[in-house]
Amino acid sequence: MKPEVRLKNFYKENTIEAGCDEAGRGCLAGPVFAAAVILPIDFYHPLLNDSKQLTENQRYELRPIIEAEAISYAVATVDAAEIDKINILNASFKAMNLAVEKLSKTPEHLIIDGNRFKTHLAIPYKCIIKGDSLYCSIAAASILAKTYRDDFMTQLDAQFPQYQWRKNKGYPTKDHRNAIRIYGINPFHRLSYNLLPAQLELAFFENNSK
Repeated sequence: MKPEVRLKNFYKENTIEAGCDEAGRGCLAGPVFAAAVILPIDFYHPLLNDSKQLTENQRYELRPIIEAEAISYAVATVDAAEIDKINILNASFKAMNLAVEKLSKTPEHLIIDGNRFKTHLAIPYKCIIKGDSLYCSIAAASILAKTYRDDFMTQLDAQFPQYQWRKNKGYPTKDHRNAIRIYGINPFHRLSYNLLPAQLELAFFENNSK
């Protein structure tokens, strides 16, 4: 059994603080999702951690708890077409800004997972590398972003079962890339990404030019 991880409740004391994180930056298909979460300063759950450190069942166990106990939370998306236009980094920033704007309570400070952020909002922020494994609100945001995105990709799987998105959630697995080679792409694929490894590209384009 893994030892319990106790995350920090806030970065800035006596402040309404929202944690922000995204999910899906490395995917070949689907939107990037972001969440912003304001938690009570005494929020605690023994499982709470970076979503990548949790099992799928643990993430879905925590989501309703986070939603019920959060002072405010919001989830936002930027789709594949816009990712191709503005690039994935800017799309991630935009999704996080949109999530913050959707909060029912305006935060006085933001803590952002990662080392970079851009915003048009007049809210001070702090970027924290691996913040989702350090702060409760960022971990909570990572869980919401991940589970909402997984749900979206699972729903898309019903329309496009050949890509196995229920299983791979749009990430660049061998099966996903083989499906692109065989069936081509659809409007949810990110055209600005390297969708096929070099050894498959020639066969892909030959097949799609016939």
